[in-house]
Amino acid sequence: MAISIYDIADQAIKAAETVADVRGRMLAPEARKQPPVFNMVQLAGLCGVEKTAIAYRLTRNELPSGVVNDTGRRREFTLAEAREWVQQFREKMRKPRGARAMTIAVCNFKGGVSKTTTTMTLAQGLSLRGHRVLAIDMDPQGSLTTLFGILPDTEVGEEDTFVALANGDKPSLDYAVRPTYWDGIDLVPASPTLFTCEFSLPARQMKDPDFKFWDVLNSGLGSLRDEYDVILIDTPPALSYGTVNAFMAADGLIVPTPPNALDFASSAQFWTLFSDLALNLTQTSGTEKTFEFIHVLLSRVDHSDAAASVVRQWISATYAEKVLPVEIPKTTVTSNASAEFGTVYDVSKYDGSATTYRRAREAYDRVTELVEQSVQAFWAKAVS
Repeated sequence: MAISIYDIADQAIKAAETVADVRGRMLAPEARKQPPVFNMVQLAGLCGVEKTAIAYRLTRNELPSGVVNDTGRRREFTLAEAREWVQQFREKMRKPRGARAMTIAVCNFKGGVSKTTTTMTLAQGLSLRGHRVLAIDMDPQGSLTTLFGILPDTEVGEEDTFVALANGDKPSLDYAVRPTYWDGIDLVPASPTLFTCEFSLPARQMKDPDFKFWDVLNSGLGSLRDEYDVILIDTPPALSYGTVNAFMAADGLIVPTPPNALDFASSAQFWTLFSDLALNLTQTSGTEKTFEFIHVLLSRVDHSDAAASVVRQWISATYAEKVLPVEIPKTTVTSNASAEFGTVYDVSKYDGSATTYRRAREAYDRVTELVEQSVQAFWAKAVS
């Protein structure tokens, strides 16, 4: 039976309705995302001290005391309270006076490699270390926006995204910043209207030869670099004008790459296209661009897949020191969390295997730790 364009259009409507229904039920107003709570052991872990140190500081009444739960057996702290504790204990690890936010783009031209999950977990992990984070969603699909519990199609207008800046209607991106359910993370959301940037930016370039289409986001960040510690950008899986702006605004890049033959081949195309773009911009505009780091992150690693070890060797041989010494495992924890539009950090208590959860959580914690070290090196360089 022949399938017409009209059939495909009908299928598209049905698919969109199903997705909207699922997301609507998950993220309905009465079921908004809630941040996790922390017991004293977990709080001590975040602060990097023993539980006894937390107990002692509680006696001094200098920091939030949390609340004792209904059973009367456990004291619990909200995310905001926990972050206040962490900022006290990790004061020396925070952004020094005179330094600006480090901007990091999470990128790969291949979809399904965990770009959005990486952006989200990094934002959450860095906030749990006391940092203030701005997350920017540059993908018209709005997956990062959805992870924050916001529906891109119905709750985000064109004026709430990068579009107004791209159109020249706003001088900076400040207008689009909104708070999220997660204390310490603000968001510039995305919606399908971001597709219009693929027309507006080149149109502005044609009208004004001096207009720098690749520098709009970089210039628009302005004072936001003083307000935040880290700015994370989730990019679309394509070499779009939005992606170009993300690259040119970034001080560092993180490239999630699953140890899969097809994903490895796609990543090779990523580097080719990216280098061609960068060289072209440099040669035609005199623009110079450097990055403080490029981290290749092995993501969605299935340790039961024998072929993965071979591809892992290809990746190590190709990217050498750029490969982070940690792998993000493909586990039921991450699968279950993503099905509920969340991450491992959204889980207050995991109902499955404690070992499986700990393995997944420790991997993301380690990635966050390594990225934080790169950020601190950036700050040290800036104030030296």
